[in-house]
Amino acid sequence: MERLHARYPFFAAAREAVDAAAVDLGELVARPDEPAVERAIDRVVSALTDHTIGEPHGDDRIELLSYPVARVVVSLVDDPVVTRTYAKAEAATAHERVLADLDGGDGLNFTSNDTDLTVERLLTEFDLDGEVTPTDDGYEVAVTRYLQLAGDLDDLDWRLPRRSLADGEVPVTRDELLELLRAAIEERVAAGLPFAVPDAIGEHLDHAVVAVEDVLSDPAVPTTFDDVEPAAFPPCVDALLERARDGEELPDHSWFVLLSFCATVGMHAEEVVAIVDPDDETVAERIRYGVERVATSEGEIAYPPVSCATMQTYGDCVNKDETCETIVHPLSYYETRLAADD
Repeated sequence: MERLHARYPFFAAAREAVDAAAVDLGELVARPDEPAVERAIDRVVSALTDHTIGEPHGDDRIELLSYPVARVVVSLVDDPVVTRTYAKAEAATAHERVLADLDGGDGLNFTSNDTDLTVERLLTEFDLDGEVTPTDDGYEVAVTRYLQLAGDLDDLDWRLPRRSLADGEVPVTRDELLELLRAAIEERVAAGLPFAVPDAIGEHLDHAVVAVEDVLSDPAVPTTFDDVEPAAFPPCVDALLERARDGEELPDHSWFVLLSFCATVGMHAEEVVAIVDPDDETVAERIRYGVERVATSEGEIAYPPVSCATMQTYGDCVNKDETCETIVHPLSYYETRLAADD
């Protein structure tokens, strides 16, 4: 089991490494305080709270084995929001690693027996080598596969009417291709989830299921509010609103936090458009689309905003005040301010 396998546990080579090691999953999860199980719980809980998979374990074997255990935990919980959020978090982390490993990070050469990570290798891994063609200034993607991969991406610029199309091919840049590969990773992670878990395995993971369900019902992170009071918004959200009003092109993660926060506190799409007041109708369309995306078909919030710790990682935790020192989530800040103003 090598570093490449630990960083990309959904690769075929990683699955083969686990098979070759003849790991008995039943025996693994039955061990008291098994670190792979603890790391698996962290993967799933971090996906729900921070939309990441947490910090990797220092031992490549433990990190790799935590991935199949995490899939078991997700299957035992058997909640569509958990499944979707977990797959997105795995894909988001993998996308960051791909960018680092392709662009000169220390992950390029994993072992003397392993080839470098390249775009071509990624295309082969996801059976895209026959549907993606290099060009002088990027790549062309077969339109059918493009639609499959771009269908779940938030930015309206991915919609086919906004793209060039010739001879059944959609041109994309290298960065755009890597975004499509993130969608392919999410597709692979989600494939087969949830699945039936044998009792001999599931009975040893009751504590893992409880840990995940505790997060889903955590009263410390409120998700329903009676009133919408922009004056009670946390400083980080105020700052994002100000940047959006000034016409700044926010990073995707910043747009997600802003739109998810507004939707969670009870704002409808048109209310968010009104509070941002964009000059560009394209931005207004993005806001409407984004607010709709963070909610389920039943109107519940599928993707609440991330924690303060993740906001710090993003660089969006700014202008902290005294209330910030007492809370760990932007929604908790909002709840605290609402209560203080009553």
